[in-house]
Formats: sequence, C-alpha cells, structure tokens
Amino acid sequence: MAAASMSMDGNVSKLAAVVDAENPRALLDDDDDLSQRANWLRAAVLGANDGLVSTVSLMLGVGAVKADARAMVISGFAGLLAGACSMAIGEFVSVCSQRDVELAQLDRDGKRGGDEEKALPSPVQAAAASALAFSVGALVPLLAAGFIRDYRLRIGVVIALATATLAAFGCVGAVLGRAPVARSCARVVVGGWAAMGVTFGLMRLFKASGI
Repeated sequence: MAAASMSMDGNVSKLAAVVDAENPRALLDDDDDLSQRANWLRAAVLGANDGLVSTVSLMLGVGAVKADARAMVISGFAGLLAGACSMAIGEFVSVCSQRDVELAQLDRDGKRGGDEEKALPSPVQAAAASALAFSVGALVPLLAAGFIRDYRLRIGVVIALATATLAAFGCVGAVLGRAPVARSCARVVVGGWAAMGVTFGLMRLFKASGI
C-alpha cells in the first residue's frame, strides 16, 4: 500500500514537472501578476496614508489657531485638492520619465511597437490612481470634522478616526508586504501622531503669541 502511494506521488510529481516543462512561464506569470497587483495596492495604501496624514495635520494646525469648524473644513478641502493635484502631477512626470527610458531601450533592441511597448505603464492611469488614493485618505478627516460643532469633540473625533484609519492602512500594508502586522501598524500610527502633534503644537505657538 505504501509502495503504491509512493508510486502515485511520484507520478504526480512527474506530471507536474512535464506541465511546467511545457509551459515554464505559467507559474512565473502568476507570481509576477500577484507581485504587480501587490505593488499597485501598496502604492494605493501609501497614497491614501499620505492624504490622511497631510490633510488631518493641516486641519489640526488650523484648528490650533482657530476653533471655527468651517475654517478647518475649508483648509482640509484645500489640502485635498492641492495634494491630489501634486501627487497626480508628480506621478505623471515620474512615469513619463520611466516610460521614455524603457521606450529608448526598446528602440535599441528593435522591439518598438510590440507587446513589450503595450505592457509599459500609462502615465495618465498612474496619475489618476495616485490622485484618487490621496483623495480617499484625505476625505476621512473632512467627513469627521464637517458634522461636529463642538471644538474639543471635533478635535478628538478627528484624531481618533485618523488613528483607526492609520492602523488599518498599516495592517493592509503589512499584509501586502508580508511584514509583522503589529509592528507595521504601530509604525504608521506613531508616525501619523508625530506629524499631527508637531503641526498642532507649532501652530499653537502662533495663537499663544497673538500672531
């Protein structure tokens, strides 16, 4: 019985080897596809994290000087627009530069116009994805601050919601990067707290000095 089982296992292994030999790129293509998806998702998470941290820090900085909810929301919305545009333009320029280098290499190799050129990244798609990711993260503090009138409650809710979202971003980034989840979440949350704390504290000095 054991001999028969070993023989069957051996036949399965041989069959798998034959299949891989006939299509040696099959498993590699799957791995490459998963890797590309993970890279896109990781970039999206990082973009959303940037949008969240920069916008909530900006709103808290304004809130440190002025308790008006409208001022916080307007500053956050301005930060969303400016950040999304900046991210989109930066990504577009970066991908265009990368595409020019790869097109030049295809020209040297005589492969221009083939499948390799079609597989190159699109600057427009990259710019749109970057702007969208940033905007999604920036919307979190805006939605939290827009419906709360009380100053202290508004500040507390914005910080609490930003902290929870940062932890979620850290968890997703850790899973995609196959890193320790607890360490990644702690690093993202502490980094966000540092940005928020420094912005709020420094802007509070302007209010204390009467500027």
